[in-house]
Amino acid sequence: RLSTFRLPLSLKRPKSLSIPIPPILNLSKHHSLYISLAPLSVLRSPEMALEIQVPCASDGVCMRCKVAVPSEECLTCSTCVTPWHVSCLRSPPKTLASTQAWECPDCSGVVDPVPVSGSNGFNPDGSTLVAAIRAIEADESLTEAQKAKKKQRLLNGKAVVEEDEEKSETNPDGVLAALKESFQCVICLELPEKPVTTSCGHNYCLKCFQKWAAKRGRACWCRKKLAQKMIANPRINLTLVAAIRMAKDSGSSSVAPPKVQHYISDQDRPEQAFTTDRAVKSGKANACCGRRGVTSPTDHFGPIGPEYDPSRNRGVLVGDTWEDRLHCKQWGAHNPHIAGIAGQSGHGAQSVALSGGYEEDQDHGEWFLYTGSGGRNLKGNKRTNKEQSFDQKFSKGNKALKRSCKMGYPVRVIRTHKDKRSAYAPTVEKTVRYDGVYRIEKCWMNVGVQGFKMCRFLFVRCDNEAAPWTSDVTGDRPRPIPNVPELRNAIDLYEREDSPSWDFDESDGRWKWVKSPPASRMIGGMNKGPRKGRKSSLSIRDQLLKSFGCPICKDVLKSPVSTPCGHNFCKDCLTAKFAGISVMKDRSRGGRTLRAKKNVMKCPCCKYDIAEIVQDPQVNRDFESGIEKLKKEEEEEAAAEKAKSEEELKAGEDSSDGESEDEDEDEADEEGREEPQIVAKHEPARKKRKVASVTA
Repeated sequence: RLSTFRLPLSLKRPKSLSIPIPPILNLSKHHSLYISLAPLSVLRSPEMALEIQVPCASDGVCMRCKVAVPSEECLTCSTCVTPWHVSCLRSPPKTLASTQAWECPDCSGVVDPVPVSGSNGFNPDGSTLVAAIRAIEADESLTEAQKAKKKQRLLNGKAVVEEDEEKSETNPDGVLAALKESFQCVICLELPEKPVTTSCGHNYCLKCFQKWAAKRGRACWCRKKLAQKMIANPRINLTLVAAIRMAKDSGSSSVAPPKVQHYISDQDRPEQAFTTDRAVKSGKANACCGRRGVTSPTDHFGPIGPEYDPSRNRGVLVGDTWEDRLHCKQWGAHNPHIAGIAGQSGHGAQSVALSGGYEEDQDHGEWFLYTGSGGRNLKGNKRTNKEQSFDQKFSKGNKALKRSCKMGYPVRVIRTHKDKRSAYAPTVEKTVRYDGVYRIEKCWMNVGVQGFKMCRFLFVRCDNEAAPWTSDVTGDRPRPIPNVPELRNAIDLYEREDSPSWDFDESDGRWKWVKSPPASRMIGGMNKGPRKGRKSSLSIRDQLLKSFGCPICKDVLKSPVSTPCGHNFCKDCLTAKFAGISVMKDRSRGGRTLRAKKNVMKCPCCKYDIAEIVQDPQVNRDFESGIEKLKKEEEEEAAAEKAKSEEELKAGEDSSDGESEDEDEDEADEEGREEPQIVAKHEPARKKRKVASVTA
């Protein structure tokens, strides 16, 4: 039994157990599972030697005393026909007649109470792990899948209801509970944190995936081999991130305002980028920036709030995306449309752009290592050059970043799709994305890959809004400075000594200016106004279903297929997109057969090669079940609302009939007492006339 039993892949082996191992033979034929969970030091302890009861192995050796048991000392169970060593039994049969109908401890169902610790959710008053498992089995209100899930969580030491489950139960729509039931990390069995979806249709947390794939190279659940490109650079599924965040935010009253466009009268500049008559090249190569959408000055530090957005009254929010750098410049997130650093050497840096320009850059989402500018030969109207020619210096843009590091100013950060080495870069549909404000904690110089000195900066996120790649609703909290190994060889290291200008206020629970922000050196207006939240007319389920849309047919996903690049498509749409294209090219010409060559099938949303996925697309069952569940709940809610409206309409008709009957009765009463009403009306008049005559 011990040799044939295998643990579930998602079950983690604990390094140590905080509870004593219960009697192994009293666990309803699951003793091999608990033996595999217990450390050898626990099983070999003298205290546990008295508690463990195990049968004889197939070779006749007792699994407890490790002695070959003769047949006369072996006792066979009448139910499961398993041999047991009589001397190793805690309560052997007392009479010879009782051995004929003797049942082993597994089949007898007799459980000896063993006190366990309360650290894993059990009461220390004698209740056992076995009792908890049997209580789950006896609960008729649970389905088999729910029972299996509860037992799995019990064995993982998560018997206590977690905060996420409590929040999902209190959620009025129950959307978060539905998502948590459908979308789970196959390793930690929780809602994926920074979710990564494999082509075989399974979801992982980014950390769980990196830890698992680096060692094994295969999918955790189905054992399908993972592509080396995905193992080296996993892409976060932003569709699932948006759905989880939307479900978590459904219970809150404040809803982020939608992106709206307003018609603006003719001005000196058009709304979009434009080309003049002097433009030599077509497209946006020689284009001019369009009308600026915000009133903040170009040297504004920190987030761009609603007071600088008179047209939309929302400002620039985390997660806002644009088609290119020119559109990003119009909304003030990052003003240079080519340079990566926006700032002045004597004033500070306002924003930076992460576009994968340097090999030394390291992006970890909440913090990243940024390489300064300079050191490359850009003569001859060269805007980009990957070859380093000389050392960088703390001058111009690098000096501006060092100034922001010294003063503790917030720096806006945008990411572009050109950064191929980052798992946090946006997709090709929206190439530029605003990711919030960061603070520069350290700056130094170090020798780069090409042998020249490079200016290096450590950015740490400090924004009040959640990052686009995380499912959290709240913003950042103060975090410790990460450990950077290259600081050991750092040259000219600089760390901020004074308190930063932008810091976290514990009383307010948010990031804000604790010192006066730097005054603008540019001309800019400020139109302050209250921020108005706009609630969406769609329900939370409609919004979730809309987020699960296919980029090809623009409809809700049907038989969804997930690609390694983080996109989701309908299976029929994806196969129809590449219909008629073979996996290998036909290269037989003139009677000769050339070497086989693979056809490159680019993802409809990016340039990722998905030829292997198109050849054998696997339906993502988690996405499919989640979408079906949302549709079913939406239909039930619509039917309930329809029935409620019909009842209200019927009740209104009944009340109107009752009012008409009451009106008829009132009219009949008025006809019966017509004369008394007339007399009552004339009595005051007669009294007035009498008084008038007396006075006269």
